Amino acid sequence: QVQLVESGGGLVQAGGSLRLSCAASGRTFPSLAWFRQAPGKEREFVARVSSSGRNTDYSGSVKGRFTISRDYATNTVYLQMNSLKPGDTAVYYCAAASSWSITYSQTRTYPYWGQGTQVTVSS
Repeated sequence: QVQLVESGGGLVQAGGSLRLSCAASGRTFPSLAWFRQAPGKEREFVARVSSSGRNTDYSGSVKGRFTISRDYATNTVYLQMNSLKPGDTAVYYCAAASSWSITYSQTRTYPYWGQGTQVTVSS
């Protein structure tokens, strides 16, 4: 049974940092990603990482501020978020895909999802 369990969300002031974790169980995935969804908005892609950890992609809004990484041994993916802004406030979701796809920014590419963790950035 596949499970994705996120942790690490919370409340932080603008300019601060948070680190999210997602523990995947049940199988190893070629691609693990983070998405986020703010109130009243659609779920949007944040970042993804390959199974080796060597390949990554980021959305333009977080590139240079967020870093995705992966521990293959523990099947855990991390999202280090620095220089946080109020606009980063959202529920952050971990997602897993069965292939390294060119449609990586689309939610339909990911059949497995975590329950989400709230990140709130105050101004």
